Amino acid sequence: MAKFFKYKSVADLEAENARLGTDLRFSDDLAPLFRPIAVGPRTAGNRWCVHPMEGCDGEPDGAPGPLTFRRYARFGAGGAKLIWGEACAVTPGARANPRQIVLNPNTKPHFARIVEECRAAHRGANGTDSDLLFGLQLTHSGRYSHPHPIIATHDPVLDPRTVANKATGEKVTADYPLITDDELKRLVDDYVANAKLAAEVGFDFVDVKQCHRYLLNELLGARNRPGPYGGSYENRTRFAREVIQAVRAAVPAHVVVATRMNLFDGIPFHKGEDDAGAPDAHALPLVNGWGMSETEPFAVDLTEPLRWIGEMRALGVTLVNATMGNPYAQPHYGRPFEYPPPDGYESPEHPLIGVDRHFRAAAAVQSAYPDLALVGTGYSYLQEFLPQAGAANVRDGRINIVGVGRATLSQPDWVRQLLDTGKLDRKRVCRTFSYCTALMRAKQHPLGQYETGCPPFDKEAYGDAWKDVQQLHVKKA
Repeated sequence: MAKFFKYKSVADLEAENARLGTDLRFSDDLAPLFRPIAVGPRTAGNRWCVHPMEGCDGEPDGAPGPLTFRRYARFGAGGAKLIWGEACAVTPGARANPRQIVLNPNTKPHFARIVEECRAAHRGANGTDSDLLFGLQLTHSGRYSHPHPIIATHDPVLDPRTVANKATGEKVTADYPLITDDELKRLVDDYVANAKLAAEVGFDFVDVKQCHRYLLNELLGARNRPGPYGGSYENRTRFAREVIQAVRAAVPAHVVVATRMNLFDGIPFHKGEDDAGAPDAHALPLVNGWGMSETEPFAVDLTEPLRWIGEMRALGVTLVNATMGNPYAQPHYGRPFEYPPPDGYESPEHPLIGVDRHFRAAAAVQSAYPDLALVGTGYSYLQEFLPQAGAANVRDGRINIVGVGRATLSQPDWVRQLLDTGKLDRKRVCRTFSYCTALMRAKQHPLGQYETGCPPFDKEAYGDAWKDVQQLHVKKA
């Protein structure tokens, strides 16, 4: 039974919005979502974006696997004009799991095939791909790297949660080494090499990823890191600045430089009383953090993110995807949910408050930079009413592009559904069951990671994997 989402109409959601004091808006006029938008020197044909979502289905050498090709062909046919390709590790040691994709000279032909097949599927279903932008997210997983963490700074709230040795379960301690300044400098070349390859195989944009407490995001908030990459704002943004400058100089002018960036980190939560999420113990002022006050850890503080977005624009970044939180530490911030995964906590707040947090933060950025191609997050929780929320936000100038994540897995053709029928197919609407998250967290697979998708609405691809994972959780219980 749904605990929160019992809404049968927009009117029901508007009544809840008034009760909660949130600022959620809805419009039945979906026309704003189908207007083109300039993205740097390019144009996207509508305001819909497929968010970057890892399938965890690459081959051991980093090449995309069969399900990877299938996923992007489905996304291509779906009708969204901005497809944000998933996390691609810039080095093998930067992978978040052993099935994360890696672009290098050996895997390059496989990535070229992804681009070719995605674009062909888009042309087949939508007539033209001249206004389709397909990009790739370049990532370094930092403290969440496989097989061992690569941390930028010691964090008193994250270190006790970070597994240093997966065999023993030992956590990061005060003597665990930090990535050095020289190692960071060498990583710039890895980002450049990946960006060049991405451009060569036909991606329209490259994302220098700065979110979810991975390496670049951790550096943004690393107030206690010594040396040139920590401490002051100028130092904390230095590495991302060096990467962006180098990437912009290395790729052709028609290739857009983008970033998916946290607007708010937040502190970790754990399962508390009645299984509800409860904040981890923390001391004030906070030692580290991005987009958050040192003395008010639950409040979004956009002072530094707004400043950094302005500076990135001057460096040549013309596409920004706004997100927040850490999927390992407080998933309710990043993706408000109705049902937690089996090993997760119940939402400690009404999920609509989480949606509102996303919308308000993104609206503040869009207000500061009205012409920025800014992608918003938080829409999937609204289920069949997400188009009306997106239309209202675009209409009101609160966002320029609407990003959809989990809901794309259950209904990859959602844009075509809207074009053809004016509404989503209710039988395939994502109900935020968190099955996809549960699959992603399951590691007892021969390749070290289960492939991730939507078992309820894509049984053909993920039904057997979900049965296996269910059995794993039964055994644990």
